[in-house]
Amino acid sequence: MTAKQTVIGGVVMSVTEAAEIRTNCAYCGVGCGIVAETPAIDAEVIAVSGDSLHPANLGRLCSKGSALGETVHHENRLLYSMLNGNRVTWDAALTDVVSRLQSTIEQYGPQSVALYGSGQLLTEDYYVANKLMKGFVGSANIDTNSRLCMASTVAGHKRAFGTDTVPGCYEDLELADCLVLVGSNMAWCHPVLFQRIRAVKQARGDRMKIIVIDLRRTDTCDIADLFLPIKPGTDSVLFNGLLIWLLEQEKVDHAYINQYTSGFYRTLELARVTSPTVHAVSEKCGLEPEAVENFYRWFAENDRSVTAWSQGVNQSSAGTDKVNAIINCHSSYAQD
Repeated sequence: MTAKQTVIGGVVMSVTEAAEIRTNCAYCGVGCGIVAETPAIDAEVIAVSGDSLHPANLGRLCSKGSALGETVHHENRLLYSMLNGNRVTWDAALTDVVSRLQSTIEQYGPQSVALYGSGQLLTEDYYVANKLMKGFVGSANIDTNSRLCMASTVAGHKRAFGTDTVPGCYEDLELADCLVLVGSNMAWCHPVLFQRIRAVKQARGDRMKIIVIDLRRTDTCDIADLFLPIKPGTDSVLFNGLLIWLLEQEKVDHAYINQYTSGFYRTLELARVTSPTVHAVSEKCGLEPEAVENFYRWFAENDRSVTAWSQGVNQSSAGTDKVNAIINCHSSYAQD
């Protein structure tokens, strides 16, 4: 049989019959595995389903992931180089870009140009882009949406642990006895992960406590046992208060702190300035004292307390401090 060629996702493929290709969804950060069924060459739509063997989604897909196959032949999909609204060859497009960059750099210097990337690029792509701008062009003007999205968490983890590797996995969220979600509308932004947690919550009931901390009530609150609608910018106040409360309730592991951490007592001094009592925390955060104390008590009573946060924490001028306020509590409290 003679193979025919078709273009799928920008890749030229030889197709003799329908085939299944395992790949990943490129939308949100959950990282769902998908199975793309490549049909006959003249087919309009590629069938997409969740990969039941993938550890992130276990076969689940959200509405965006389920519609991936429809984008392959969508009428608005850009398939060719375009210049001033007209289709041109790659050589013509690249030549135009190069000539404009060269003339700008010659006239104004290398600092006059910049490159902005996105979360859709791979690590290897970022490496080459940085080499292009910093090594060849001679400009440090390269940035991505990662600065808005995750830079505060990266800085917070490096400040706490010396590396930006997150010490957790999705299974930790499912196994938690107390799950704290901060600044995260997971139901809309990471729906497959939300589906996993909701299924566990339905199965375990009151044996799993879920606390949602957010400025507004979102659909994620549908699975919450406690919703804390804090005032904007008071995340650190709330978690500094938790640190003080853990100390006062003798829920701090001093042996662990003395052996494996540094700066704990200085951190306590700073926390006492903003969050000396539950009453002070409740006033600053705009919460009822009983709600704050319930949060603190549930966190401390459970050995498996897990906190997960998203852009409500990250996209803030004080995002790094918020991240460290959260990490400080987990690095300090004693587990029975």
